Amino acid sequence: MNTSFHPLSELFAQLGLPHRADEIAAFIEAHHGLTVPLLDAPFWSSSQAAFLAEALAEDADWAEAVDHLDALLR
Repeated sequence: MNTSFHPLSELFAQLGLPHRADEIAAFIEAHHGLTVPLLDAPFWSSSQAAFLAEALAEDADWAEAVDHLDALLR
């Protein structure tokens, strides 16, 4: 397992999303209050959801950033 730390900005870039701090804050504000599992959120494309699922399933170096995003969206 790679133990690299990936900040949210890198996760957002990996997902093909705007990744400046203000853009991340706007995304979180727009989607805050998520009541479904993160992977089932309607705002992900199929490739984004697949990346997130793989990151969590493999406990990849991205898993911590994905967990952090999930917590921020709750």
